[in-house]
Amino acid sequence: MEFSHFDETGRARMVDIGSKPLTFRRAVAEGVVRAAPETLAAVRERRTPKGDPLEIARLAGIQAAKRTAELIPLCHPLLLDHVEIVVTLEHEVFRIRSEVKCRSATGVEMEALVAVTVAALTVYDMCKGVDSGMVIGDVRLVHKEKSASGYQSD
Repeated sequence: MEFSHFDETGRARMVDIGSKPLTFRRAVAEGVVRAAPETLAAVRERRTPKGDPLEIARLAGIQAAKRTAELIPLCHPLLLDHVEIVVTLEHEVFRIRSEVKCRSATGVEMEALVAVTVAALTVYDMCKGVDSGMVIGDVRLVHKEKSASGYQSD
């Protein structure tokens, strides 16, 4: 098995994508923050001390997607066309879903995953005064695609 991020001597390197064509790219990721029912009730009833964690987490996820190359050493900086973050409350979890789109020579999976992770960390930060036992988990890539002709949907 050959790893693209290592040269022939085993040194880490950024992959050369200069000769690859620009194509439409899309990635969807999701994750959860498990919380006590009382925490979710406090969010639903807008009783959290730091404000609305859902909106702040959404904004943090968008910002994080745009800054992924600053966090992951060998990621290419990408000009993103669209980032959408949706944070919903379910029975005992905050469910976070990101969708990232761009026209590039490389995919946007890392941007989608970083967006979900930072949004989850923001939910934790916004709610830790109410519930320090929250658990972040199940962060995963749900879908990725590349299309020369345009965006495709799930």
